[in-house]
Amino acid sequence: MRVTFTMLKPIEAAHPLYWLMSPTPLGPGVNPQRIEMKPLRTVLSAFALMTLAALRLPAQYPPPPSQRAEVPTGGLNFSSEDQFHGSAAQGTASATTLKLSLQDAIDRALKTNLGMLVRESAGSAARADRLRSLSALLPNVSAAFAEYETQISLAVYGLRFPQIPAVVGPFSYSDARAFANVPAFDWTAFKNLKASAENARAAQLSIDDGRDLVVEAVATGYVTILADLARIQIVKMQISTAEDLAATARDQHQAGLTPALDDLRAQVELKSQQQRLLVAENQLAKDKLVLGRAIGLPSGQDFETTDQAPYKPLEGLNAETLLSQAYQARADYRSGEAQLHAAEIARQAAGAQRLPTAFVAANYGDIGPSLAQSHGTFTVTGTVSVNVFDGGRIHSDQSAADAEIERRRNELADLKGKIDFEVRSALLDLSTAADQVTLARSNVDLANLALEQARDRVSGGVTDNLEVIQAQEALASTNEDLINGLYLHNLAKVALARAMGSTDTSLKRFLGGN
Repeated sequence: MRVTFTMLKPIEAAHPLYWLMSPTPLGPGVNPQRIEMKPLRTVLSAFALMTLAALRLPAQYPPPPSQRAEVPTGGLNFSSEDQFHGSAAQGTASATTLKLSLQDAIDRALKTNLGMLVRESAGSAARADRLRSLSALLPNVSAAFAEYETQISLAVYGLRFPQIPAVVGPFSYSDARAFANVPAFDWTAFKNLKASAENARAAQLSIDDGRDLVVEAVATGYVTILADLARIQIVKMQISTAEDLAATARDQHQAGLTPALDDLRAQVELKSQQQRLLVAENQLAKDKLVLGRAIGLPSGQDFETTDQAPYKPLEGLNAETLLSQAYQARADYRSGEAQLHAAEIARQAAGAQRLPTAFVAANYGDIGPSLAQSHGTFTVTGTVSVNVFDGGRIHSDQSAADAEIERRRNELADLKGKIDFEVRSALLDLSTAADQVTLARSNVDLANLALEQARDRVSGGVTDNLEVIQAQEALASTNEDLINGLYLHNLAKVALARAMGSTDTSLKRFLGGN
């Protein structure tokens, strides 16, 4: 049902059809034939005005906006976390080796990491959706200038009169006009605006969560490189020991004190350690490529890490306290809550389509045979629209919104369980890694003592160098266990920092042992 209130200002003599409606007084120079045609002019003027009104109504009386406003039931679809291992590289490679601290790597990644860039783009799109929803509640103003040249055929409309021309015109006129459309009341559009605002807030929180994921990816890569460097250092120490052993075995064999088997065994051990060094250096180079990709370094840029990750155990951690803090700090959890709230508002917007809407349209302009002979005219139209029957469309929108709410609620519940799992899993890894480090350190001390005694036995001629080689392999194994324990302990700190939210701040605190 539509109720329309219209105020029209009469079209005065400036109108191009005014001469058809105006009586012509008798006087000198007046054509009598024109006087006789006055009834004809009256008929033609009425018809021409109706035709002109039909032509002009779409411009002077813009239709009210559709009552059905868009119901934003969709959520934010962000990229896979794999994108946080890629980047949009910037700059060109330099021959100078780059000194890279952990904070430097994080700062670079926040500017170039692909996952971060994708989430920022999604945030911009969400803000654009909010502005689009806001535009439905704001006035819409436009202006137009038109020049008309018109000729009307009466025969097309089935009008045939004796002594009446079948064609009227041509006649021309100009029209300069401004139009304004103002929504007076649209509750659906208002609710859509609130829903889009919540989606925009969720997008911003997702950007914050993307920052946490970037820090996690960079810190993991950085810690991995530190572990690779430690392995290389240990293997080089093993090579140094193997070289001493091989030189001793060669000298003793040349002096006839030991068989050739001891010399060969020492050479095999040296080559084995050298092979391990090649593998460790290759793994370091590959892990540096992975980190370089994540932080947007140009292709071929070499760098060296400047920070260390010393072993500092964390004590006094309580799972329930950490979980309470995580639910408040995790940006992805708060983003999920905002998306759920947006879906609930969208459900309200769907139901609000049954409410009436009010709309005001107005235009003002000059119209006449030319702009110099024009006169102002205006139209103001108020429209109230009420939905009487929609064929089940509103119910369908509500059902879709209900399904979206249920999906968002389930996703939020799953995310809460995921946070619980991540916090508890990180705590278990921290505890286990700390125990591994303690045992590995004790075992390294024992392996060093065993190697020292084995070398003394060989120097004293009590046994051959097999015991030394076995002791050296045992020491290499215990050193690897120690490095793995330290690496897993630092990875657990990174995982706990991510699980707690505000990863950058939490990581600094955890790496410091607090």
